[in-house]
Amino acid sequence: MTSSIGQSIDLLCSEQSLDRDMIIEAMKEAVKAAARKQFKDKTGDSIQVEWNQEEGEIEVSAEKTVVETVEDPLTELTLEEAQELAGDEIEIGDMLLLPLNREEMGRIAAQTAKQILVQKVREAIREKVYEEYIDRKGELINGTVKRFERGDMIVDLGNNLEAVVPRNEQSRGEMWNQGERIRVVIADVSREQKGQQIKGSRASSELLKRLFEMEVPEIYDETVVIKSCVREPGDRAKIAVTSNEKDVDPVGACVGMKGSRVQAIIKELRGEKIDIIEWSEEPSVFAANALSPAKVSQVRITDIDNRLMEVIVGEDQLSLAIGKKGQNVRLATRLVGWEIKIVSEELIKREITQQMGKMMASGEAVPITALEGVTAPQAETLAEKGIKDVEALAAASVDDLVDFLDVSMDQAESIKAAAAAIVRARNVEMGVEEPVEEAAEVVVEAAGTEVAEEAPVEAAAEETVEETVAEEAPAAEVEPEAEAVVEEVVEEVSTEETETPAADDDADTAKEA
Repeated sequence: MTSSIGQSIDLLCSEQSLDRDMIIEAMKEAVKAAARKQFKDKTGDSIQVEWNQEEGEIEVSAEKTVVETVEDPLTELTLEEAQELAGDEIEIGDMLLLPLNREEMGRIAAQTAKQILVQKVREAIREKVYEEYIDRKGELINGTVKRFERGDMIVDLGNNLEAVVPRNEQSRGEMWNQGERIRVVIADVSREQKGQQIKGSRASSELLKRLFEMEVPEIYDETVVIKSCVREPGDRAKIAVTSNEKDVDPVGACVGMKGSRVQAIIKELRGEKIDIIEWSEEPSVFAANALSPAKVSQVRITDIDNRLMEVIVGEDQLSLAIGKKGQNVRLATRLVGWEIKIVSEELIKREITQQMGKMMASGEAVPITALEGVTAPQAETLAEKGIKDVEALAAASVDDLVDFLDVSMDQAESIKAAAAAIVRARNVEMGVEEPVEEAAEVVVEAAGTEVAEEAPVEAAAEETVEETVAEEAPAAEVEPEAEAVVEEVVEEVSTEETETPAADDDADTAKEA
């Protein structure tokens, strides 16, 4: 039995990597608790348990004090009794350890000792696991899917050690089966006596960082540094990287040759999309990069204390910048650490146009250089040609602007449209209607478009032109230029449509009118 106890202790220490002295202390406490329960009527609480290293066995004894007159027989004995047991050298006040027969403890006491010993060993094992893994939080570990419990996934880490991946730490885009190999990142380690101590995660951004460290040698040797990383597990992730060396492209290093490195990570995350962003110290530059793949026109910091900014994007980039259900801007906000507001470039242009219109209405001069696409040298060139304000620019022809500024037809039309928009905004602000000439031209252009696209019969188009012009501008008030425009449009319509007698008569009637 002696060798059996010693061998059991050695085997337990070897399997669980536990300290032998700790196991012996736990065993002594367990036997002492059982002996107190068994011999309480004989010894009270004065029980001593020692481990005999030479014999390899537990020794149980009752501690008693030698007194002249016994008052408590459970803890005291007379000098005569003590001398009979231990010899004549015993004196009053000495302490004696009287051996107890372990066989008298019985089955119940032995079972109690076993339960206490098992509990002590479990506590020791859990404390050892805690001390070993508490400093490894955020580390990537490998395991095997063992089972599922109410949605939680239990992962076997080997060495009789398990980790739990709670449902909220699992990626919704992943499905796992028993026996599959899995990588998880250590999210937390607890001292609690129930359940698994190690909590793993497949949804943490730390998992993405560890995977990049494994796939990208430049990150492992700190040539490339991961500044921040955010995820919406199963959908999309963004990671910001920078380089400590000018010759190393951080984004290219993470992507790898033909995307080999990032594709390996995407495969590990079961198809999760990953945006690799170049980090910048400038919040505006960083925010513009973070909204990738959308192209940003301008970034304006509106409140530096509260970390607020506006990002201006073109109309065609608006939905891309916001992302599906706001996902792209939401991830960018978390990545940058600033509150980002997406604003349409067209909206900003309308606001600027309205402000300039108010300036004109209040009598303030709006410089031509305030218009988008007009530089200071171009403004000087226009001034030399007699175009010194926005109104004159709006009234100029597109051909003249092309000649004066040496720009393309599209650029000239854009400049003229911007000036005309400011003038219209001024008129709206002042409550002034557009001139009759402009109204007539607009009506004719609209009528001509409608005829070209929709009207199958030429006569109907001509009647629409006549009625519209008559309503907007009476014949007596139409200037010769507007009347000439009307006649030209009608002639063009008459030429393009099917030449029928009825159509010719209608065209002549329109000309006479």
